[in-house]
Amino acid sequence: MRIVAVTVLLALALAGCASTPRSINNVCSVFDQKQGFFGGWYTEARRAERKYGVPAEVLMATIRIESGFDADARPPRRKLLGFIPWKRASSAYGYSQALDGTWERYRRETGNVMARRTSFADAVDFVGWYHQTSNRTNGVALNDAYGLYLNYYAGHAGYRRGVWRNNPQMQKSARKAAGMANQYGQQMRQCGR
Repeated sequence: MRIVAVTVLLALALAGCASTPRSINNVCSVFDQKQGFFGGWYTEARRAERKYGVPAEVLMATIRIESGFDADARPPRRKLLGFIPWKRASSAYGYSQALDGTWERYRRETGNVMARRTSFADAVDFVGWYHQTSNRTNGVALNDAYGLYLNYYAGHAGYRRGVWRNNPQMQKSARKAAGMANQYGQQMRQCGR
């Protein structure tokens, strides 16, 4: 009986970790919902902030815009003949919406070979690594959510080429990420995080 109870509790705890948080526009609520036995999302976001120098609110805003904190997020499938599900637009997957090749590069360069895109801890570390790379490669300040998100969306080479200058969608997404980072920063100060 004791083994069954422990198994049920463990399953419930793991299910809570994998679920998408509610109230995703309030980072304090997200952190409160995602507390865990080993510290939870707040601890992981702060760990990535210390490691890469990117403010936690910028990391969280990037993930919010990319996946809405959905571990299994993927781009929608294209339709063949207008109704048959077909290929996806890209290999983007998980919290960070990292592409296959970029994720493999991250794993190689950081030595985090067991990293999974469905792990929040790995995803927030990836976002910190990517933003720090944007800083080193393209000189974008680590607290410039707009510029960092443009790098994230366009890629480092695309950002350098300026592909975002004539792309209103990229600019709109970057403004949204910057606004969300600002909002998250204010919320974190108010809730004492």
